[in-house]
Amino acid sequence: MKLYNFWRSGTSHRTRIALNLKGIPVEYVAVHLGKDAHQTDVFKAINPQQLVPALVLDAAESPDDTEHTLIQSPAIIEWLEEAYPTPALLPADLIARTQVRAMAALVGCDVHPINNKRILDYLRKQFGADEAAINAWCGTWISAGFDALEALIAQPAGEVRHCFGNGPPLADVSLTPQVESARRFKVDLTRWPKIMAIDAHCATLPAFANAAPARQPDAA
Repeated sequence: MKLYNFWRSGTSHRTRIALNLKGIPVEYVAVHLGKDAHQTDVFKAINPQQLVPALVLDAAESPDDTEHTLIQSPAIIEWLEEAYPTPALLPADLIARTQVRAMAALVGCDVHPINNKRILDYLRKQFGADEAAINAWCGTWISAGFDALEALIAQPAGEVRHCFGNGPPLADVSLTPQVESARRFKVDLTRWPKIMAIDAHCATLPAFANAAPARQPDAA
C-alpha cells in the first residue's frame, strides 16, 4: 500500500496511527501541502478532491484484483477496521460503538474541518486574518469541541487513559492529532485534564508515538 500524506496534516496523522495500530506497513509518499503539491495534476489524478490522505491499495488487497485508492480519513479508518478487525478500534457493544464513533466525529467532523489549511488560507487571503486572528479562530472551535469531549469522558481525571474506558482507541486516534494542532495554535490545554491525560498516555504507545508529525520523513 501507498499512503499519500503530509507530516503535519491532522487527517494524515490519524490515518498513520490507525495503520500502526493495525500493524500494517505502507509506503510513505509525502505530499507537501506548504508547497501546494496537492494542487498538481499528478496528485489530482490520485485524489480528485486534492486532499490528503489517500491510501492506494495493492491489487492483492482488492477482491477484484484491481488497484483502488481510498480517500477521506474516516472512510479509510473504517475500511481498516473491517478489513483488519484485529486489534479492534471499536468496542463490540453496539451502543458503545456508537458512543466511540460520536467522540471521534466530534473532533473529525466538528472541530478539525474548520481549522484545516484551506479554511485558514481563505481567512488570510479574503479577510486579512493575521496569525493572532488565526490562532483565536482555531482556539474558539477547538475549545468548544474539547469542552464537550471532556464532559463525555466518563472516567475520573486521575484514572483516564483513553476516551472510552480502556479502549478500543478509535476516539483517541482522532483526538491526539487535534491536541497536536491545539498546541500549534497556542491553545491553553490545562483546562482539560482528562484530554491531557489521554494524550500523555497515548504518547507512550508506539503506534501513536511513531505516527507523530515530528517523526515523519518529510517533517520540516
